[in-house]
Amino acid sequence: MMAFDIDQYAETSEGVTWEDLDFGAFDTDPLGEDTLRTVRYMCNVEYHTVCYLRDLLVTPSHKERDVSAFMTMWNREEYWHGEALAAVLGRHGITVDYDELKAARVKLEWRDKLAPLKQSILGNIVGDDFVAVHMSWGAANEWSATAAYRRLATLEQHPALSPLLKRIGQQETRHTAFYATQARKRLEKSKMARTMTRLVLAKAWRPVGSSISEEADLDHVMKHLFNGEDGLAEIRRIDANIAKLPGMEGLTIFENALRRHEMDWPTAA
Repeated sequence: MMAFDIDQYAETSEGVTWEDLDFGAFDTDPLGEDTLRTVRYMCNVEYHTVCYLRDLLVTPSHKERDVSAFMTMWNREEYWHGEALAAVLGRHGITVDYDELKAARVKLEWRDKLAPLKQSILGNIVGDDFVAVHMSWGAANEWSATAAYRRLATLEQHPALSPLLKRIGQQETRHTAFYATQARKRLEKSKMARTMTRLVLAKAWRPVGSSISEEADLDHVMKHLFNGEDGLAEIRRIDANIAKLPGMEGLTIFENALRRHEMDWPTAA
């Protein structure tokens, strides 16, 4: 795996563009209810990135120069993804703003308030090996996010939505490259990091957005994007990427997580 150039990434980081796309296509070819619900879920996840960043700032990860630099740019790019998706929803009369975002956080109640405390305690007990967990978890999330955007683009084949989703997916691949490069480097160096990361991913990983969404919305999105033979194949490709990380051989965290949703997958699979 090639080294990730954090300085080049910081210099070239920019918002995803959509001004050149013909959003008027949404007037003549509006998105269906199922797709809008999935786009809304994606938008909420992107807008909540600041919460994930907040939690990680109290862990040993924030002391790493490259990690801090990356996460600053990552937070901005994810915010811009949220803005782009909110613009799509806006063309359909659906408003997403920070008041709604705040209301969603209030619904999390103590889970939201305690998240930074739990991360801080765990990170300081574990020490530097926690960074490997963070990087591996981030890689898993970004692999799944990239797959989700590309999958919806393929399923929808919409003249405005699909190009936008592909552009977002392209930026997500850079995020994946950073996380995966950092994870591999740190996992190779420490047996403790490998043991801990494998345990955390196997026992605690859930699809991106699980902690901020209603179960019914999560269920809808997973089935919308990953039902069927092609969906299962996509999920297994993601798991194969995780399994290539040092010490993660044989893990199937994505397939295990989605089987809880009673997916419409081939029975022989």
